Amino acid sequence: MVTFRFYGVGVHHTPPSPPFNALAARQLREGLGMAPGHVAYGLRAQYGLATTPDIVVAWERGRLAPTAQELTALAGVLWCAPGDLIAAATTLREHRIARGIGADDLARRVGLDAAGYLRMEESGRWRGNERQTAALAEALGLGPRALLQATGRDEELAGLLRDAATTRWQAYVRPVVKLLPLPKRTLEPALQRLHTDYHARMAATSSWGASGGSGDSGREYLDGIVQHFWDAVGS
Repeated sequence: MVTFRFYGVGVHHTPPSPPFNALAARQLREGLGMAPGHVAYGLRAQYGLATTPDIVVAWERGRLAPTAQELTALAGVLWCAPGDLIAAATTLREHRIARGIGADDLARRVGLDAAGYLRMEESGRWRGNERQTAALAEALGLGPRALLQATGRDEELAGLLRDAATTRWQAYVRPVVKLLPLPKRTLEPALQRLHTDYHARMAATSSWGASGGSGDSGREYLDGIVQHFWDAVGS
């Protein structure tokens, strides 16, 4: 299925629904001794949502997915956190909804205006500074790896790590710190290890006197540079 996005005056884009954990919703409902009709009534009475028992059943069977508003309301009816109903949060929006934080509130905690934050959230590209990035990670409870994925900076990190491994690693400590809220005492030995491991492979290859495939070992190492980095920092 192809999804088209239109941008322009008077045209609105509706963000996709968070990945819904249908099984968890059913188990939580049954654990409370509620029928689908009870859930639908709670959604109507407490949140003003025009939901029927059939819709609740469709959610639980994976035939339909609740919107972000419906998911938050459903969590209220089922006495759980929104995150308990999300299968696997990966984007900023999904992490925010999982923690029940409004966009305005999160923007305020991070030090951005709400409109600016929402533009980043909708585009999937985080452009906050180092302080704002650290505040974002704290507000959403994200570790370095989850933060990198949520802010859409995986490829940017990979490029920096490849350069650190192949050239002068010391020059890349500061750029990596800007992407990840990790202390220099953790990053410096990790980058040095990448540099050492890469050049050891290249030196070993050269000593074999190989011809056509002489750089294969080094290229393989660079292809997996991000995983090597996480191994090095112990994440």
